[in-house]
Amino acid sequence: MTEHPAPASAPDVVVLGSANADVVLAVERVPAAGETVLARSTARYPGGKGLNQAVAATRAGARTAFLAALGQDEAGSALAAVLTEHGVSAALVRRVDVPTGTAHIAVQDDGDNAIVVAPGANATLTGLTGRDAEAIATARVLVAQLEVPLEGVLAGARAAQGAGTAVVLNAAPARPLPDELLGLVDVLVVNEHEAAELAGASGAGGDVGATARHLLQRVPAVVVTLGGAGALHARRTAEEGRVPAPVVDVVDTTGAGDTCTGVLAAALAQGAPLADAVRRAVVAGALSVQVRGAVPSIPTAEQVDRALADHGGAARG
Repeated sequence: MTEHPAPASAPDVVVLGSANADVVLAVERVPAAGETVLARSTARYPGGKGLNQAVAATRAGARTAFLAALGQDEAGSALAAVLTEHGVSAALVRRVDVPTGTAHIAVQDDGDNAIVVAPGANATLTGLTGRDAEAIATARVLVAQLEVPLEGVLAGARAAQGAGTAVVLNAAPARPLPDELLGLVDVLVVNEHEAAELAGASGAGGDVGATARHLLQRVPAVVVTLGGAGALHARRTAEEGRVPAPVVDVVDTTGAGDTCTGVLAAALAQGAPLADAVRRAVVAGALSVQVRGAVPSIPTAEQVDRALADHGGAARG
């Protein structure tokens, strides 16, 4: 395993997560089980929830370090170059003798998608090095998702809590989570499906507000993304709020949730209140669905500022 040189300065945000080479297929509709459909085109993009969120946080103005594993292959080198190109520190990126993760994404005409991920090198991210723990300890926010092993996510959350670094967990893809991990989370970010799955039968019923309130029994703050309807945010110490999304023409929803999470983390690291951070995240997500590809669609802080001004949103946090 090889690693990059140490970062020159402490990051605002550390993103612990996955990096994938995305193969995107444009289809009329996603095939049903046992069905074959023909794609009109094929394109390759950098992706993975972790990489997308790291680029989003960086474009939102946060100094961001990415803690990830890439293969010693052409795809790994291409993704490492993407990090450098977009100003993300790759000092915590490991190069391992396992193929780089790959995602196959079918995007249908209405912009919705279906995704199959082969984790590859991502599956080796099961723990931290001393340098990883030090970077997390000096950051303001740690962001993690669930495309890497829970052992690695839990190790990162433990290191963050011990240093007073805020933990933002994007609990996607949905899976059962141990109480210890949720007990280390400061802000839980989920979509409606993920929220309902985490809440279980006692928190289900189609009322997203009720589901969020149920989740507040396990975490102090929840953000539920609602696609074109925006997002709901709730804290134990405040009333829940809803942020509507701007109405836009949807081209590709791939990476929209990651854009929201990365921009949210950057705003929190910059000192924004949760409500303002969610407002920025929702607008960034709306901008992202108007462009194909995950990383190419992520807006800059200036683009989000302009869109917020157009829609009467809060000033940048």
